[in-house]
Amino acid sequence: MPDARDDPGPGEGRPPDLGAAVVGADPSAPGDEAHERLTVSIDPRSAIWLVLALLALFVGAAFLESTVRSLTVIGVGVLLAFAVEPLVLGVQRRTGASRGVAVGVVGAALVAVFVALALLVGPAAVRQAQDFGDELPRTLTEIESLPVVGDRLAEADFASRVEQRIDDLPGRIDADGISDAARGVLNGALNGLGALFVAVVVLLDGPRLVDRLRLVVPEEHRERADAVGRVFYRVVGTYFAGSLLVATIGGTWVLVVGLAVGVPLAPVAAVWYAVVSLIPQVGGFLGTSFVTLLALTQGVVPALIVLVLVVAYMNLENYVITPAIVGEAVDLSPPVTMLAALVGGAAAGVPGALAATPLCGTVKAVYQEARFGEAPPAPTRLVDRLPAPLRRLVARVRGRRTPEEGDRG
Repeated sequence: MPDARDDPGPGEGRPPDLGAAVVGADPSAPGDEAHERLTVSIDPRSAIWLVLALLALFVGAAFLESTVRSLTVIGVGVLLAFAVEPLVLGVQRRTGASRGVAVGVVGAALVAVFVALALLVGPAAVRQAQDFGDELPRTLTEIESLPVVGDRLAEADFASRVEQRIDDLPGRIDADGISDAARGVLNGALNGLGALFVAVVVLLDGPRLVDRLRLVVPEEHRERADAVGRVFYRVVGTYFAGSLLVATIGGTWVLVVGLAVGVPLAPVAAVWYAVVSLIPQVGGFLGTSFVTLLALTQGVVPALIVLVLVVAYMNLENYVITPAIVGEAVDLSPPVTMLAALVGGAAAGVPGALAATPLCGTVKAVYQEARFGEAPPAPTRLVDRLPAPLRRLVARVRGRRTPEEGDRG
């Protein structure tokens, strides 16, 4: 007689089959048929769409990688056009000239300024570069006498090793190195000319391009698109125009300090400071450290003088000059500004670091206007653009009360 345990009852003794089966089996059926089974099928069209999406992703990534240079040139040209746009509008308002004539006048003025700077700074830079090479051995010996680190450098024979590396440098330069350097210089010059060409085209055809873009937007959304465009123009244009002016002032100050103290390659340090100061948060550190290192070759005292004067100017720039010129075009906190610059730099290099902050400011301004209504008008007076403590100080000197103090009174 068979054991009762060897004869499983309905629905007992056998694990359910996890394989594919018919959907909707009768639960009242005896044995295995009592288990409801599910069949999962994938439509071949879904697989085709998935493959096409992955293929499009790879093609887009390859296209973006191959056009990074062109996109960078176009982006820099557009940002340069935004920076020069206030000058073009100013010439049009004051002279009544057409837009093409105004663009030509502004372009000729900028070219004249750059040529004058090259004629004034170029010979001095070449002369100081020659003197720097002649004075390098003495400078290296003086570095070994610095406090704290001087003894360690002397023990490591720092001066002799650096001189030996410099003497061996001509032998390390081969035809490939010269070709790569020449190619890099040529590419940089072509990129600069391309950015200038894009800027001129945007300045000349900007209004027509905006009108054509408005026609693409549906009529029911056109008013909203106009508002977003005005916010973008106000934030980006004001930020870049003011930033270029502030950078020029900073570079001029570094040039004056460098020439007065006798810093080698002072014109180069001034140009470097003006360029890197456009990068939010970290630009000041990069510019100050470079000019201080150059001043350190003349001794500790000149380096300290340069450091104190440049840091003092940086504070004046951060709390007076930049608020007075740029105002609150980009109303972002310092941590957000630094994060935006770092992310933009990691994504697109220096152009990305320059453009990330105004773009974030534009997004914030558009959000605030969409949520709270029309943004308050930007202050037109210089005093109104200063930080609140400085406004109160100026008001007290003038014997007046600020609006904030009047509200509290």
